[in-house]
Amino acid sequence: MRLTVVGCSGSYPGPDSPASCYLLEADDPADPDGRTWRVVLDLGNGALGHLHRHVDPLTVDALLLSHHHPDHCGDLNGYYVMRKYHPFASVGQLPVWGPSRTSERMCESYGLPDGHGMEEAFAFTTFPSGAFSIGPFRVTAIPVDHPVEAYGLRITAGGRTLGYSGDTAPCQGLDTVAAGVDLLLAEASFRASDDNPPGVHLTGAEAGAVATRSGAARLVLTHVPPWFERRPMLDEAVGEYAGPAELAAPGAVYDI
Repeated sequence: MRLTVVGCSGSYPGPDSPASCYLLEADDPADPDGRTWRVVLDLGNGALGHLHRHVDPLTVDALLLSHHHPDHCGDLNGYYVMRKYHPFASVGQLPVWGPSRTSERMCESYGLPDGHGMEEAFAFTTFPSGAFSIGPFRVTAIPVDHPVEAYGLRITAGGRTLGYSGDTAPCQGLDTVAAGVDLLLAEASFRASDDNPPGVHLTGAEAGAVATRSGAARLVLTHVPPWFERRPMLDEAVGEYAGPAELAAPGAVYDI
């Protein structure tokens, strides 16, 4: 399984990165031709353009949305236009998995009436309570602590597991997402030295603590807002976590 960071800026696109977007790829062992499956995790503001640098967006097999804040789903509107109106490609519905009312939420943001209208481009499904499969990927969406309905994701392929925090404060759900993963992709939006509101985001120190507590083999910090320096977030994390840790950067690739 290969993870590519498309965008990692927190809360809004920054000068060096789009908002949250990550590409996962894995070969299908059941396919004699070695078909590669591609799943996109979140599609925040500015990410669709950068996705073109790594893959043709029309070859993506599914999209997983952790929650409905624009820095995680805002570019779905542009993706809808691309898939519906592309003059040189005929594409069917792309499976889109996410929180409840994803179809209505995205149609409202685009201005489509009655919460309907994107069905030509997308097949929306609410995350189930248990695991589900997309090609070689086994996905479990786990509720986490954020001001809106939000999920962390555990994704397994080829016997290896990625944990993606989405946006969350420390919670039991996050510990479940992170338990024993080969790579934990964890947000770090707050600084430990600040008086932060509860139930919203992680500090770098909290991301490091959950990686240690859950036995994650590797930690990658993401979603640092552009108003903060990034390096102190990593310094906080390594104060709590002795394993390999680094900051996500656009274009970075991880073999998991």
